[in-house]
Amino acid sequence: MPNIWDAEIVVSEALAKELIGEQFPRIAPVAARKMGEGFDNTIYEINESLIFRFPRREIAVELLCIEGKLLPAIGDSLSLPIPIPMFYGKPSMKYPWPFIGYAKVEGDVPRNLKREDHAKSGSLLGGFLKELHAFPIEKAIELDTPYDQLDRVNIRKRKERLMDHYKRIVDKGLWEEHEVLLQYLNELQPVGPGGKQVLCHGDLHINNILVGNDRRVSGIIDWGDVHIGHPAVDLSIAYSYLPKESREAFFEEYGSVEKEDKLLARFKAVYTSAVLLIYGEDVKDQGLMEAAKKSLAYSLE
Repeated sequence: MPNIWDAEIVVSEALAKELIGEQFPRIAPVAARKMGEGFDNTIYEINESLIFRFPRREIAVELLCIEGKLLPAIGDSLSLPIPIPMFYGKPSMKYPWPFIGYAKVEGDVPRNLKREDHAKSGSLLGGFLKELHAFPIEKAIELDTPYDQLDRVNIRKRKERLMDHYKRIVDKGLWEEHEVLLQYLNELQPVGPGGKQVLCHGDLHINNILVGNDRRVSGIIDWGDVHIGHPAVDLSIAYSYLPKESREAFFEEYGSVEKEDKLLARFKAVYTSAVLLIYGEDVKDQGLMEAAKKSLAYSLE
C-alpha cells in the first residue's frame, strides 16, 4: 500500500543546479547541498544563502504557489523569521512544475534537545501564533489562501486513522511507551471544532521549526499547508513541542483558549507525532523517529 509521502518526481542535485543556473543566471555558479525531503518537496541549500524547494508530488504544486503569494505578505507582521520567496522557477521540458527559492532562515531542526531546551520557547511560540492568527482573513482570501479541506481537527473523522497508526507503531515496535497512546485513544471523545477561522501555518511540528545556538526557536519553515482553518491546528505545537510546564507561558502570550480547543490541539499534536514516527521509520531517519517519540510523550502528558 503506497504512503501519502511517496514521490512522483525527485529532483537530483545535478538537475537542481541545472534548473537554477538556467533560469537564474545571476546565482551562477550554483553550489548545491541537499537539505532533505518532506512529504511534498525536495529541498536544496544553494550557495549557502538560499533554499530551493522542488515539488515531489503534483498535489504539492498548488500548495507551493499559494505559499509563494502569501509569505511575502505576512513576513513583516511576524516576530519569528519565515522563508521569504525570492526566485520563482517556471516549468520546463526538464522539470514540469514550478519551484521556488527563498532567503535561508538560520537554524537547525530540533534534535537531541533537553526538556529545558524545549521549554525555553513557550512565550516565543505563543507570541508568534498570536500574530499569525491575527492576520486578516480577507487579505488571505485575496491571496488565494484555501480553507481547510482536510478536516485536520475532526476527531470523529480521524480517530480511526489514529488507531491504525497506533497499530502500525505497535506492530513495528516503534515506541515502547505505546500503552499511554492506547489509553488516550480509548478515552478520546469527539469534540466539535466550532466555527473559529484564522490563518493557519497548517503543519507546525518538529520538522518545520528551526532552533538557534541558544536552543530557542529561531524560525518557522515549510508553509505548504497554509490555510484558513481552526486555530487548534497550530496550537498543537504547545503540546507536541513544549513540555507541560512551559504551556502556561505559551497560552499567557497567545491569549485565552477554550478547553475544547485545547483538547482539539492535543489531538492534532498526537495525530501528527504518530504520523511523523511512522514516516521516520519508513525513510530510515532515526533522528526524526526519536524526536517524534519525544513529541508523542509531551503530547500525552
